[in-house]
Amino acid sequence: MKRLKDYAKEQGVQYRTAWNRYKAGKIAGAFQNEFGQILIDENKNKPDYTICYCRVSSSQNKNNLEKQAERLVSYCAAKGYRVDEIIKECASGLNDKRPKLIKMLNNTDVTCIVVEHHDRLTRFGFNYIQNWMNERGCLIEVINPATNDKDDLMKDFVSLVTSFTARLYGLRRSKRRTERLIKELNDENNSLK
Repeated sequence: MKRLKDYAKEQGVQYRTAWNRYKAGKIAGAFQNEFGQILIDENKNKPDYTICYCRVSSSQNKNNLEKQAERLVSYCAAKGYRVDEIIKECASGLNDKRPKLIKMLNNTDVTCIVVEHHDRLTRFGFNYIQNWMNERGCLIEVINPATNDKDDLMKDFVSLVTSFTARLYGLRRSKRRTERLIKELNDENNSLK
């Protein structure tokens, strides 16, 4: 048995959010005892369909991807979760067009997504994804949540700069492609005259 306060801490949400989930009946195995405490029977709160999601930024880190998957499976085994699927993806955390991630998020059968760090799922907008999945009854469990806000803020800042730099270089390449296409079309039109 664990208290609602402990549940909120594990989920990385405020106590009030956990209370609202309890009142809405979204926490399996939760009940109020004769002293008014809200307790959660952990045996009834085990997820039905668990996915371990692993991600690295480039294929050069494939070895790390395998080790990440092993750590997630070991964690799930220790918690008593049955792992139904392991998703491994090589892509930037800034990339919002990751097919495996999108497929996983759209799968309504999923009741638990386990990730090592929140940035393995996404660099930005983690809380949006977490709230959306929680509304669907899916728990996102982060094994190692950020414990130092300063470090987390610096990582976000570096990610932001990286994101804008990548977009800037992408725009330059796009502009060069457009200029090249216009030149080819002009050359083609001049040769037809």
